[in-house]
Amino acid sequence: MQQGSLMRKVKSKSWKKQRYFKLQDDCMTIWYQSKRTGKIESAFSISDVETVREGHQSEVLQSLAEEFPPERCFTIVFYGRRGNLDLIAGSAEEAQCWVQGLCQLIEPRSFPLTSALVSRTWIRDWFQKADKNKDGRMNFKEVQRLLKMMNVDMNEDHALWLFQAADKSESGTLEGEEFVLFYKALTQRDEVLSLFQDFSKDGKKLTLLELVDFLRQEQLEDEGTEELAMELIDKYEPSETARARHVLSADGFLMYLCSPEGSIFNPRHRALWQDMSQPLCHYFISSSHNTYLIEDQIRGQSSIEGYIRALKRGCRCLEVDCWDGPNGEPMVYHGHTFTSKIPFREVVSTVGKTSWPSSSRPSWGNSSSPPPLMGASPPSSHLRRGQQVPWRRWAPQGAPTSPSTTLQELKHKILLKGKKIGRLEDTLDGPGDEAPDGSDDDNGAEAEEERRRVKVGGLGWGPAGNKETLAQALSDCVVYCKSVSFRGFQEARSHSRPSEISSLAEAKARKLIRDAGNEFVRHNAWQLTRIYPSGMRTDSSNYSPQEMWNVGCQIVALNFQTAGTEMDLCDGLFSQNGRCGYVLKPPFMRDEETLFNPSDPSSREGPGPITLTIQVISGQQLPKVANSKDGAVIDPLVRVEIHGVPADQARQETKYIENNGFNPRWDETLQFQLHVPELALVRFVVEDYDKTSRNDFVGQFTLAFANIKPGYRHIHLLSKDGTGIPPSSLFVHICITE
Repeated sequence: MQQGSLMRKVKSKSWKKQRYFKLQDDCMTIWYQSKRTGKIESAFSISDVETVREGHQSEVLQSLAEEFPPERCFTIVFYGRRGNLDLIAGSAEEAQCWVQGLCQLIEPRSFPLTSALVSRTWIRDWFQKADKNKDGRMNFKEVQRLLKMMNVDMNEDHALWLFQAADKSESGTLEGEEFVLFYKALTQRDEVLSLFQDFSKDGKKLTLLELVDFLRQEQLEDEGTEELAMELIDKYEPSETARARHVLSADGFLMYLCSPEGSIFNPRHRALWQDMSQPLCHYFISSSHNTYLIEDQIRGQSSIEGYIRALKRGCRCLEVDCWDGPNGEPMVYHGHTFTSKIPFREVVSTVGKTSWPSSSRPSWGNSSSPPPLMGASPPSSHLRRGQQVPWRRWAPQGAPTSPSTTLQELKHKILLKGKKIGRLEDTLDGPGDEAPDGSDDDNGAEAEEERRRVKVGGLGWGPAGNKETLAQALSDCVVYCKSVSFRGFQEARSHSRPSEISSLAEAKARKLIRDAGNEFVRHNAWQLTRIYPSGMRTDSSNYSPQEMWNVGCQIVALNFQTAGTEMDLCDGLFSQNGRCGYVLKPPFMRDEETLFNPSDPSSREGPGPITLTIQVISGQQLPKVANSKDGAVIDPLVRVEIHGVPADQARQETKYIENNGFNPRWDETLQFQLHVPELALVRFVVEDYDKTSRNDFVGQFTLAFANIKPGYRHIHLLSKDGTGIPPSSLFVHICITE
């Protein structure tokens, strides 16, 4: 991989240029040059890469599927809005070499200080950014520039003192190990060292028993603590001598605190940890709205990239709006708008390849993830082509549809949500057809579009004289999620079935929450409900999913392409349970006779309120604000938000720290009372304080309260679009009391 490879860089079916790609000796930079001119055209850092996709997992590579086998193709996906890089290697072996190599380089970044190797990689990355003349040395002027890049506004005399202390050769420059010494002095964590010394008798090491005391007293680890202590020493102690003596140094202690075991997110809940044998309606399901759109709702681009991104993010409920295209070819786009169009067959192919993650990614078993749900009604002819998507996934005929149908029974299936005719005595336009309520002022346009979509999109494929035959074939594909209109909770209880589903606009759902909260919770204990955004949200903005989850709505569809608090909450809820896209609802929301009403927390059965106390201690290497001026340093503050039932909604924030985004210290305590902790999400937000205008976003992290680990913990921050921004983090102490 380091010797370089000649590969095709692809931008379209007709644009394929050969480029020579090489990973530099620093293992951080990749550059490529033109085969014709030999000129280096571009370079990017490993830190810019979000993930690597194998095979035909992009629109461009899918269009070349007949020309190049998937084994030779891969896509490099970058953070932010930078376009993907589609590549075709000369052989399958060469492609695997690049894919595996890149994955190994980007894998450890989620917890960048967990090994000396990774730490040195970050040091090298900073050195290269600051070494402007590329001579392999850094003078004091370059060091000052580096400090600004790292969000540090340091007194010049102190910076010069650190520089001279590291300059062991007295050459007036730093190189190699000298820069490592400078970086370590710069990143020394006094607050962690103080904590270490509180439990270390000699202040230099933690013995096995001292580490056990820390784990029990502060981290509240009460099971197998001695075994855990041994594991942590073996895993994070950099000194072989210390490992042999079963002691932990200050460096090893810091590495543990920055690791997954030291994260605020309970590592046991990262894997599948919930009961997956419950009925489908007992789970919250990660769901997207108009999945094919990657921009706005009127003129935005439709792309299979929307499906790939959503599925990779853990989404289990996708939406496919199908309309007649040329020559009877069904197309997917937002009807009656100017959005672009994509062939339905490409959507089918993409979903079939991407729905079940490979064994190397988080999944429910190897190829046994919970079933994705497909919104709308795709053409049955494409669904029945076994060479595109295995028929056993698309048509679960004979699958159980009783109230007790479980996720376990629905494994390997793709469920189709749509209208059903014939077999259940429904007529083409009879009472079983879904017709969303258009009575809400802000949603009339969306309801009207839904009516047209159902009639045209659901039944309009093929020759005019053959519509009913095709519709019957399509109807036969709908087994579990038959779409029905919602005509009130009493009507649903009397006439509906657990295998049916109703769709409600956000305004309609809010009215039901206000007027009949408990009935809504009971309804969702036995039947599926889908909520979708108002038709007025043409900019693809989102509503708050929390109020819908508070009454147990399972399928709360959001615009995944739009970053913000709403998607932070969605990612926060579904980041647990192996990211399978299903989260079990609390017991009091699975009982059809429950008394729970989110507007009255006392109606919840169980223990009383709990108190969540958060000491915000410090921050580490916070990123600069996008598009900030050269030399600008942020004034960070931390806000903690509680999202849950109305009585639990709260937010508190720390003071801001002037001119220090590198290692700010707050040492402030925030306290919250939670009446329904089972539904609470906790969002940590870092902002750059601005006294004259709105604060700028710096980073955030959101998780369900149930996934919080008490004790001294690091919070590894995410960017606005939900991707990691290592090594940025917060250091906090969490206490939970009843």
